[in-house]
Amino acid sequence: MVLLSARRQAVSHGAGFWIAAGAFLIVMAYSTVPTPLWALYQQRDGFSTFAVTIAFAAYAVGVAVSLFLAGHLGDTLGRRRILLPAVALELASAVLFLLWPALPGLILARLISGLGIGMLTATITAHILELHLTARPGAGVARGQIVATAANIGGFGVGALLSGALAEWIPAPLVTPFVVFLVLLALALVGVGLVPETADVPAVRPAYRPQRVRVPHDARGRFYLAGGIAFAAFAVLGLFTSLVPGFVSGQLHITSRAVAGSVVFVAFAAAVVGQIALRTVSLRTQVGLGAGLLVIGIVMVTVVVAGSGSLGWFFAGGVLGGGGAGVLFKAALAVAGSLASAAHRGEVLAGIFLAGYIGLAVPVVGLGVATLSVSLTAALVGFTAVIVLVALGAALPLVKALRA
Repeated sequence: MVLLSARRQAVSHGAGFWIAAGAFLIVMAYSTVPTPLWALYQQRDGFSTFAVTIAFAAYAVGVAVSLFLAGHLGDTLGRRRILLPAVALELASAVLFLLWPALPGLILARLISGLGIGMLTATITAHILELHLTARPGAGVARGQIVATAANIGGFGVGALLSGALAEWIPAPLVTPFVVFLVLLALALVGVGLVPETADVPAVRPAYRPQRVRVPHDARGRFYLAGGIAFAAFAVLGLFTSLVPGFVSGQLHITSRAVAGSVVFVAFAAAVVGQIALRTVSLRTQVGLGAGLLVIGIVMVTVVVAGSGSLGWFFAGGVLGGGGAGVLFKAALAVAGSLASAAHRGEVLAGIFLAGYIGLAVPVVGLGVATLSVSLTAALVGFTAVIVLVALGAALPLVKALRA
């Protein structure tokens, strides 16, 4: 890793753009490799739905902690000095999945994976944009933003799809996906080491401080509403990356891991498509349409799980819910980014990411806790009611505020 860091420019900025995007896709894909496999772990070891949500929450906690402690350091230390150890953490997580596949090991592996993702996400997004603008002087940022978004959110879907396919059709379903991604992550690590550095590292390093969350007093109303829609969006995406594959096998009685991975894939693919397709419409339209799609989608999924629908309707719910979540989160970032000057924009956006990751963990864990005393279907109905209330309770006032 030291040798890789020392190499200043082994490839051009144009090639580095695609290498960084590929590495981003691989790392984000790895983060959902366990998603179609949880039912297999449960069958093997007999642990509960609640245990799955704890493992998922460990990942979300790792992301949030790392995001605020190290996610912003690429500006002062250099992009690759953050990205290389972040990818190395993902490699360590994959090794842990292979060597300690009991529940405590799975939880620790997910925590380590979250720590790496929190370090990497903001840093590599900035790196991709900088590589694009350096390779194509005078070009706009749209191409870089689209590629980074597709690698980020699309990666979640690709990881679940590939993991489900490997688990379904290749021997050793709890081993093979992690071996495959060990190889891919190693390639990503080498690739990141070859990409040119783009950060303007200061000669005198400023004193360390965690990422701050600071919002102008007169903008807090809109900020809280933007945080509410981010919370709802991540809660729906968190449901798909934690418990939805279990619904496919348990409630719909479809044991195919490939089908479980496909459901997750279509939800995240819809999130990417929604963000790209609606990027030119007004923020007000994005908030209203995103909330509507999210509510319809999550209600459809809940109705199917309750026994009144089919797999086709389940997929349709995933497409609508995922598409709505993607649009809502993009809108939340855009609203928050408009609330402060460029010098303090990162501090406002950090608050939106915090709201999102709270939404990623807390509602899903609450659903898991509820399953200790009520049926999974009843717990899902409660989860859906809460998310619908949060989504509409934040989106409707925000649409009204954006009209002004």
